[in-house]
Formats: sequence, C-alpha cells, structure tokens
Amino acid sequence: MPETQQIRTGIIGLGAMGIGMAQSLAAKGFAVAAFDLSDAALTRAAEAGAAPMPSAADVFGAADIIVLSLPAAHHVKAVIADAVSAGHLAPDAAPRIVVDTSTSEAEISRNLAAALDAAGHGFVDAPVSGGPAGAAAGTLAMMLGGDDADVARAMPVLEALGQKIIHVGPSGAGNVAKLVNNMLVASHMVTTLEAVKLAEASGVSTEDALRVVNSATGRSAISEIHYPNWVLPRSFDSGFSTGLMRKDVRLARDMAAKAGCAMPLADLVADLWSQERSGLSDSDDFMLMGDPKADRFEGDKE
Repeated sequence: MPETQQIRTGIIGLGAMGIGMAQSLAAKGFAVAAFDLSDAALTRAAEAGAAPMPSAADVFGAADIIVLSLPAAHHVKAVIADAVSAGHLAPDAAPRIVVDTSTSEAEISRNLAAALDAAGHGFVDAPVSGGPAGAAAGTLAMMLGGDDADVARAMPVLEALGQKIIHVGPSGAGNVAKLVNNMLVASHMVTTLEAVKLAEASGVSTEDALRVVNSATGRSAISEIHYPNWVLPRSFDSGFSTGLMRKDVRLARDMAAKAGCAMPLADLVADLWSQERSGLSDSDDFMLMGDPKADRFEGDKE
C-alpha cells in the first residue's frame, strides 16, 4: 500500500460531512487540497491541515484522488464538468480517481464512470453512513460501486475515511445500496415513533419501552443509536436534515418506478415525511420526526 504522503487527495464540499473527512485525511498524513463555496468552511479546513484551493477545478489539479461531498447529483456533474473544461480529466492528463460520497442516482454515477473511464480516469460511487461524527473519526460505513482496479487504487483513502467498507458491485451499486438503506431508515423512524407513542399512551415511558425493544427483535439503529443520542436528550442535532431524507426517499421511489418494483410502504412513508403530514421543514434535523412529544399525524385520528 502506498505511503499516505505519496497520495495527493482532495475534498470538494466542506459541509458537515466533508469537513470531517478532510480532518480525517489530514490527521492520517495525507496531503489534502480542499474547496468549498464558503470562506468559513475553507478556514476550518485550513485549521485542520488541508490546503484551501481557489476553485473546485484547482482541487483536481492538485490531487490524484478527489473526494466529493456534495448535496446532489447535479452538483457532482457540474464539478466534474468544470474539471474536464480545465483539462484535468483529459485523456492525456495524469489518471485520477473521483470518489463520490454523495447519495446520488445510480444511472448518473454509471454515466459519469463510463465517461471518465473512456478518458483514462476512474469514478467510484461511495455513499456513506455514520454522520458528521463518523466522518471526523474516520469510522464511516461506505458502500462502493465501481471498477475493481479503481476501488483498489482509492482504497488507502477509503480506509482513512471508513471503518466498514463494502464493495457492492459495479458503478451505481453503491448508490442503490445507500438508497435502500435510507429508505429503511425513513421507515424505521416512523415505526419507532409509533411504537414509543403507543407505549407512552399505554403508561410505559419511551425510555422503558426502548430498553425492551433494544434487547428484543424490534430494535434498529434508530432505536439503539438515534433515540438515545439525539431524541431522548432532545438535542435533535444529528447533522442530517429532513430535506435530505426526503430527497433520498424520493430517489428510492424513482428507482423503484424504473425497476417496476411495487413499494406500497415506501409510498406511505414518503407521504408521512412530507411537510404537510409531518410539519417539518427541509432545514429541520430529521431526528425531529422521532419526537414522541410532538403531534405528528394527530390529524389522522379525525
């Protein structure tokens, strides 16, 4: 495995996840070039040991493995288009690997991978789970889609970012797995909320009900991790927004429609997560959906 000092890395997108990944890479000895539209984010990256760049294209010029942490697929496409225009992803340029940690669409990842492969570069879709704390600690779960050789070349960087790294299959497979996972998370949040509200209404506290659930077969990451860390303390600051969860549920349903896969529960969950039904805005932390003290869906009893 190459020494970390010999691997030039880049991070584009220094939000809650990207800044943690930049910190993890710098702490483990990687040279890190970084870019974000926010000057404050660039300052935080510099304090963590990364080198701020004036543009996203400049990150491609300074790095061989570029990690993207961006909100949506169209941002990923725009950043890669800028790098192509700047010549950093041309056929005669030094081979680069793009690692996209965004929760994106499999078809877009496959198209980007094919285009970069034709020019001699690699693309790995690598959506993550574990939140900002996992990004900062380098303990993310990462689900990968991509060519074996590209994944192998990116592995030192991936291992610096993640603790559980699963190569699911070819390009797009990581996106499929992440959307399936997040569809379950959205569903588990609703079902766990219903369970604890029923317990409370029947005379058992949320805390006591969860002690039982988490030692029995009804447990999930929502009941075991999310409720104790963010719902019961009423901090509601997991770092993942309701808007992002809605986006992932929408993408999962779109994927199901293209595959001809009936998803009646997913359809209901998407409706329950809507602002009209949940009362949550896109900017709210998604943990608020699990608040047993809120009046979620109370109108459904009428």
